[in-house]
Amino acid sequence: MEHQPAPVFVAGPVSWNELVYLDALPEPRSQTLFAQRHLATVGGTSAGKALNLRALGRAVTLRTVLGSDDVAPRVEDVLRGAGVMLLVEPDPDGRTERHLNLMGGAGERLSIYLQAPGDVPRGETWAAAVAALSAAPAVVIDLAVPALPLLREARRLGKDVWCDVHDYDGEATFHREFLDAATFLFLSSDRLPGYRAFMEQRVAAGARLVVCTHGARGASALTADGEWFDVPAVAVERVVDTNGAGDAFFAGFLDAYLSEATIVEALRAGAARGALCVQSPDLAPSV
Repeated sequence: MEHQPAPVFVAGPVSWNELVYLDALPEPRSQTLFAQRHLATVGGTSAGKALNLRALGRAVTLRTVLGSDDVAPRVEDVLRGAGVMLLVEPDPDGRTERHLNLMGGAGERLSIYLQAPGDVPRGETWAAAVAALSAAPAVVIDLAVPALPLLREARRLGKDVWCDVHDYDGEATFHREFLDAATFLFLSSDRLPGYRAFMEQRVAAGARLVVCTHGARGASALTADGEWFDVPAVAVERVVDTNGAGDAFFAGFLDAYLSEATIVEALRAGAARGALCVQSPDLAPSV
């Protein structure tokens, strides 16, 4: 029987999202608006990564938190239906993470957290999560309080850790432990105009690779050897939905990297996956 590689391990948030599509994001004043359309669907950065990795054919174990409310089974059905191996810790308050995302006509997004879990005990899935983390060729720990114990465990075990700090502004204290633990660090330049200097700082601090995305302007990478790489974004005729584009890029890069692609090839694979995502209403397009 052909040997199957151990799955990628992901720890972090999944959510149930209400998406409201508008002509443009609203100005900060009292007003009445009419939506173009609206829908409810699975969201959350860890769901986005896991579903895109599954769409690329990668096995994934995802450790996350769900409540006991009516949306939890919907989230779980989508993830399990895609073939994600799911380890679920129950939220002590019974609440599944929920977001309200306002989407502008040009692809802008305003994401409002309606509820999110806080501290969650290690629980019954802890041993299985540590076993999956230990066996995985790549360990992805996303920004979330319940993921912190697994971040610390991965570091204790000497595992390479992949962290995505999204639109980090260079100052937020919550991100610090993730930044310090990341062997492979991903971020966007949306709120970090001095991203090149920041990337150099993280490599000097011990990161093996730092990747920074720039939306329609492509992406940059810096290796521990001091090599810079830049690739353009893949041009698309029409942006349908930008939700999950960064997670799609991350998954495309990771999948290619694990397949022994070069850094440039992995960046291009990430850009291609991100382009597919923004042209689809789905968090993880199947093609």
